[in-house]
Amino acid sequence: MSAEQVSPAEAYARFRERRSSPQLAAFADGYGFGFDDYQLEACAHVESGSGVLVAAPTGAGKTIVGEFAVYLALQQGRKAFYTTPIKALSNQKYADLARRHGAANVGLLTGDSSINSEAPVVVMTTEVLRNMIYAGSRTLDNLGYVVMDEVHYLADRFRGAVWEEVIIGLAESVQVVALSATVSNAEEFGEWLAAVRGEMEVVVSETRPVPLYQHVLVGRNLYDLFADVAPTARPDAPPGRGEVNPALLRVARDESRHVRDDSRRPRGRNGRGKRTVSYGSGAYGGASAQHGGDERRPRSLSAPSRREMVEQLDRAALLPAIVFIFSRNGCDAAVRQLLASGVTLTRPEEQSEIAGVLSHHLGGLDEADLRALDYPRFAEALTRGVAAHHAGMLPAFKGCVEECFVRGLTKVVFATETLALGINMPARSVVLEKLVKYNGETHADITPGEYTQLTGRAGRRGIDVEGHAVVLWQPGLDPRAVAGLASRRTYPLHSSFTPTYNMAVNLIGSVGRARARALLEQSFAQFQSDRSVVGVARTVARNTEAVAAEWAEAACELGDFEAYARRRAAIAELEADAARERKADRRAESLQSLLGLKTGDIVRVPAGRSQGWVVVLDPGTHEGGSDEAPRPLVMTEDRQVRRLALVDFPSPPVVAGRMRVPKHFSPKEPASRRNLAAAFRSRLAEVDLTSPGLRRPPADAEVAARIDELRDQQRRDPVHACPDRERHARGAERALRLERENERLEARASTRTHTIATSFDRICLVLESLGYLTGDTSHGPRGEVSDAGRMLARIYGELDLVAAECIRAGVFDGLSVPQLAGVLSSLVFEARRSDDQARRPRMPDAASSAAVDRVRKVWRDVSLTERDARLPRTGEPEIGFAEVAYGWAAGRSLAAVVEQTDLTAGDFVRWVRQVVDFAGQVADAAGPGRLRETAHALVRAMRRGVVTFEADELETDET
Repeated sequence: MSAEQVSPAEAYARFRERRSSPQLAAFADGYGFGFDDYQLEACAHVESGSGVLVAAPTGAGKTIVGEFAVYLALQQGRKAFYTTPIKALSNQKYADLARRHGAANVGLLTGDSSINSEAPVVVMTTEVLRNMIYAGSRTLDNLGYVVMDEVHYLADRFRGAVWEEVIIGLAESVQVVALSATVSNAEEFGEWLAAVRGEMEVVVSETRPVPLYQHVLVGRNLYDLFADVAPTARPDAPPGRGEVNPALLRVARDESRHVRDDSRRPRGRNGRGKRTVSYGSGAYGGASAQHGGDERRPRSLSAPSRREMVEQLDRAALLPAIVFIFSRNGCDAAVRQLLASGVTLTRPEEQSEIAGVLSHHLGGLDEADLRALDYPRFAEALTRGVAAHHAGMLPAFKGCVEECFVRGLTKVVFATETLALGINMPARSVVLEKLVKYNGETHADITPGEYTQLTGRAGRRGIDVEGHAVVLWQPGLDPRAVAGLASRRTYPLHSSFTPTYNMAVNLIGSVGRARARALLEQSFAQFQSDRSVVGVARTVARNTEAVAAEWAEAACELGDFEAYARRRAAIAELEADAARERKADRRAESLQSLLGLKTGDIVRVPAGRSQGWVVVLDPGTHEGGSDEAPRPLVMTEDRQVRRLALVDFPSPPVVAGRMRVPKHFSPKEPASRRNLAAAFRSRLAEVDLTSPGLRRPPADAEVAARIDELRDQQRRDPVHACPDRERHARGAERALRLERENERLEARASTRTHTIATSFDRICLVLESLGYLTGDTSHGPRGEVSDAGRMLARIYGELDLVAAECIRAGVFDGLSVPQLAGVLSSLVFEARRSDDQARRPRMPDAASSAAVDRVRKVWRDVSLTERDARLPRTGEPEIGFAEVAYGWAAGRSLAAVVEQTDLTAGDFVRWVRQVVDFAGQVADAAGPGRLRETAHALVRAMRRGVVTFEADELETDET
């Protein structure tokens, strides 16, 4: 707006803003748009010296507040750190800030990139800042501001704890600016931040700058989800659900008429009817309830093909679009389908631009690597305006997709939900193919928070006047349930914080054990646990009042019914305990009897499909190790050979006789089984099969006497003769049930109080027993970390303690560079549970195989120590990446190592970088010597080709 267009009132308002906040006014002048009220409010808090938590929808521009903190740091001659949860977001933010403030003023620190690290403004991943704090890095000197972008990431169960470590560990003088997606408990999170950091303001905005409209695509028809404006598109959105579009409800009714009745029934024994396959809870219909495949549904009610979907979006002017599929393979398959269908969404001049982007990002890769990465198909799809985006892609490929999308060259991106995490790739529309996703364990409905996060990408500020979310119709879709999902904006933030071995030694080394324990009790996890204890106390109080009322209701004029009811409950509890003990005794006897079985013993199996007389072919005591129950191999009277387990013997087996089993008996040969069965039947006719009885162990005499005594008291109590005794008893049972619930709640509350500190104490117990903590405070509060502990402090990862123990035991000594790469990979690699491995992984050679055997022995020893300390067992080492790491470290080509695995190019690069980073930690931890030299040589050997390509590209951009 020019000066001539500004009204006198607006001019005066701007004048007052400049007088009250000149720095903010100067900062705002650098942007080509006016700031929203919530942005101005949050920036004012930052300027006044307060920390601030900003919670706003995706795309609402909350990073403005973080950029203002950076601006203030430069104005004041102080440092600002801008932290993000992932490297890709760090790279993006580094480029943004470098353009705004100049490359000389901005640095980048990630796991594999270090650019201008002593600049006044440094963008970094959160792990880098955490490591700086523990190391007491001089880079922290003069630090004034820390911006924590995507701070809701602290709910991530794998890496979220790092955020809390940083928030707790930062110096009090540092001002924290936390940027979060809209969360329903922002006030609670803000209260915790204020308790830990001091003054902390909370600014919440639920208004999307670009209104969001919801649709359902049925066949070739695009329906509005709501009858009126979608609740999420209103500035004054009312609570609850909006009214569903009646036309869409008619579609659902029409579909139900076309579904045969028998397609809803489970398949019977006669084979008729259709089985219902369920994924998720079925709350939204669709993929949650797949009906029979032979139903006669009109084409207009079917889910559109991907080509039809893209064409419909194009006709409705809803491109560019992000289509969330929740599966890497699904994303790649969708791109292949569009390629095969001949879809082209770009003009010739756009295709020329795309070719330039490809050349810029990938020109440094050689032809052999490009062929191994299936570059021709990727380039053809991108040139046509179609691409995938997921964690399995090569980062350089993802960089091409992101740049083309931001420049409007890519029209459709098929993505997994990782795209919703902060990457700046807004679209005109977002499409959800299904409302169910695999969460690593099962197929589950997406949550309202996930729906909000995903659809938040729709609507480009400054480009689109509105954004659009599209759900594809699936058989059985329930429009009302989908409307409820789209209307709710609940996204509670829950802490995933838990202490680790590395965290313990670093904190104790920095501030001492007592102070470290107190710091951990300041975590958001403990804050939320304490809050839940308050809720438990309220429930206990309500229950206590109800208990008193129930006892009053149960009162009997003939006597003390409460005492009578408690005796009755005591009798029932004693009988149940006795039954449980008898069962435990029988199990122990069964286990002892199985341990005593010998080849040729004739025993009776009391239960299971092998019930009857059997002869033992192999006692099975060597199966699975000495700490497991035997699994005897037996032959039944009808010549079936089976392996039994303890569950087959609810009563102890008694040996009725013995017979000879030939030494070379083969259970796989029918003739051998026939001959042995004949001898078995003959032997059974000779032995007395009536003598081995299964006697039940008698109940404990003392318990039985106590039960008889209580029964006698019950019979003599006057209340026993009351005609309304059972009516009184019903009220008493309700009172007793509430009392038992109170006991459980109070026990749960006691476990939640000091949960983090208790876990820390158990971790310290393990570290003391293994020599990482000395337990000696004679040298002051910081004298508890041993030399081994200081070595452990340099190792970060899930198996940090196992790695440290391996270094101390010399497991890695004497290995070559490729062998060390293979062995170290077992301590960082985690197979994706959804991936089916084509072949069983193995170690590449004998030396590395022997080393991994020693690694596993160390892991088992650590696990036993953890069990004794009542800690959960650390995850087991995995060798699924060992051959690939070995080959890459040995200098093999990308094509050669990729042939060995089903991993995608992106996974390959990520895991190689993880091994390289871990090898650097091992080198630092090991100290001077052969292992350090080998680890450094490993780093040099594996940092080549596609693994270092992005880092090189960043450095080129800087120059």
